[in-house]
Order: sequence, then structure tokens, then C-alpha cells
Amino acid sequence: MAIAAAVIVPLGLLFFISGLLMNLLQAICYVLVRPLSKNTYRKINRVVAETLWLELVWIVDWWAGVKIKVFADDETLSRMGKEHALVVCNHRSDIDWLVGWILAQRSGCLGSALAVTKKSNKFLPVIGWSMWFSEFLFLERNWAKDESTIKSGLQRLKDFPQPFWLALFVEGARFTETKLKAAQEYAASSELPIPRNVLIPRTKGFVPTVSNMRSFVPAIYDMTVAIPKTSPPPTMLRLFRGQPSVVHVHIKCHSMKDLPESDEAIAQWCINQFVAKDALLDKHIAADTFPGQQEQNIGRPIKSLAVVLSWACLLTLGAIKFLHWSDPFSSWKGMALSALGLGVITLCMQILIRSSQSERWTPAKTNDHHHAESFSQTDVEKDK
Repeated sequence: MAIAAAVIVPLGLLFFISGLLMNLLQAICYVLVRPLSKNTYRKINRVVAETLWLELVWIVDWWAGVKIKVFADDETLSRMGKEHALVVCNHRSDIDWLVGWILAQRSGCLGSALAVTKKSNKFLPVIGWSMWFSEFLFLERNWAKDESTIKSGLQRLKDFPQPFWLALFVEGARFTETKLKAAQEYAASSELPIPRNVLIPRTKGFVPTVSNMRSFVPAIYDMTVAIPKTSPPPTMLRLFRGQPSVVHVHIKCHSMKDLPESDEAIAQWCINQFVAKDALLDKHIAADTFPGQQEQNIGRPIKSLAVVLSWACLLTLGAIKFLHWSDPFSSWKGMALSALGLGVITLCMQILIRSSQSERWTPAKTNDHHHAESFSQTDVEKDK
């Protein structure tokens, strides 16, 4: 624990101090620029958000050395980052959202990578506040409210000035064996295809998302995440400790115009994609790779490294000047305030780590024709 703290606290100081400065800049632009020009605000915020999120990209790429292997055809890879897209993915690990950010960064649209997520995420220190300024869609798991939130939120994206990705995890929770068993029991009792490697998709949110996006979003990127048998599953705690993992991602592009029109057909299309995803994961388990699929080299750009080194130099210089000016360790009061500050940073890091961890899952109900009751990026409706 002492070693972990010795690593996590310095990283936390770097991330949260620089992040608060970025949040302040976002707030200033929101108040002063957005009322005059929403597009100008979005363009500025895209750069500010990317600068902040590159610090997490650095942790994956350079600190922990996580290897992300992408399997996609050349046409799919050439489209990524050049068009608006809805990203649909299975939820295999605690950091699937961060894997998506890595791919968005490689495609040049990290600053406009959005997601549908639970409302509580916007209260996360630094990262949640940045999500709010970046126009993420936050759901309350109350369909009467969430339906209008989805519709109004997607309508606001119609005039987004640069290509964006909107991530949607329709399973509602991270995959675990316990959740899989519950999903299999539910599928058997409801005469649905019994899953082996995925959970049952919750299509009640997927349907209005497609219906509201199809007029201005040309593509759906269907991503399948798999962890090789030889690699431990990546977690936020492993990342901060600098422990590597390997993640395989298969990407298939679907044209939005090819999707069916009716709500029932859209819901069935989503279910069919997860049946196909299940079969694809069967092949991955057998071969420990996606057999017959083209592996693409996505590289490891130095941009995130340059951002973190720049922040480290600036904050170190600022800390030296502050210590020279204030000499906080010369009195009990100064030492107490310093200890309090470190405690707050440690608490914030714990909140960030815990927020990414697996949460409870409840099976979708068939009391509506979409076979689902709610969806979000990392969670599902809590037991009452």
C-alpha cells in the first residue's frame, strides 16, 4: 500500500492540479465565449478537454504500457475521425471507456469524444466536470426523464462543428461471470439467445439514439473488446501502479443508412449484433486473437508524453516558488494544511478508481417491446 500511495499521490497531484486549471478555463469559456458563439466555444473546449484527457492517455501508453491491438479493415480505419459516429461496444473491462479515448486520440477526435453515462459521473472531481463542459449526456435511470434527455442532447449535437464520437455501452455494466450467469438465466426464461461472452443488450435507449442521430451521423462503429488469456484484465488501479496489460479491439463500421426504420427492427438489429459479437468472442477465446482479421498499427504518439512532461515542469516550478514563498512546513498550521491537501488528492484518486470498477447488474425486462429498461456507460439501474 505504501508503494502504491507513493505512486498514486504524485500522479494525483499532477492530474488534479492541472485538471482544475483546465476546468477553470472551461468555465471561463462557457461563461464568456459560449453565449457569443457556441461553435467557437466547442472548438476551444475540444482543445482544452483533449489536453486534460491526454494525461490519462499517457498513463495507458507510457506509464503502464498497455498494448492495444486493433483489428479492422482499411476502409473502417480510414473513416475513423473523419465523420460523426455512434460507437457501440461490449463492456469487458473497467477501462473500456479509456480504451475508446485511446482510439479517438489516434483518430484525431479525442477532444470531441462523448458518451452517454450515468448522472453521478458529472460530479466526479475534474474528469466529471470536464465531461459536463464537453456536452456528455447524463442519465438518471428514470425513463420519463431520460427519454427527453437523450432526444434533446442528441438534437444539440446536430450542429457540432467537428467530427465527434458518442459512446454507448448498451449492456449496462461490465462483464463478469456472475452477471453472465444472471443474463443466461434470464435469456433462457425469456426465449432469447443465450449469451456466452456478453450480456443482453438494453435496447430501450439504443432505439431513440439511432432514430435521433441517423439524419446527421453517417456511421456506427461496432467495437468488440477482448482480453487475451495471457494478460491480466486492465483496471485503473493497475494503470496507476504502472502494470501493463493487453487489450484486443475489433472494429466494424456500419452505415447508419443501412439500419432498419422501425423501432422494433432497430432493437432487433442491436440484439443481432450482440449475437454476432458473442460468436466473434468465441473465436477469440479459441485463438487468443481475432482470427482472419487484419491487425492495424495504431502507434504510440508522443503528444500525451509531451503534455505530461510540460505540466510536470510547470507544476514543479510553481511548487518550488510556492514553497520558497510560503514555507508551509515552518509551522504546525502549514504542515496540517499540506497534509489535508494530500489527503484530499488521495481521496479524489480513490473516488476516480472506484468509479471505474464493476457495479451491479439487473437483467432487462420484457415489459416493453424493446426488451430493455435502461442503459448507461458504466452502470445499470440500482436495485431498489
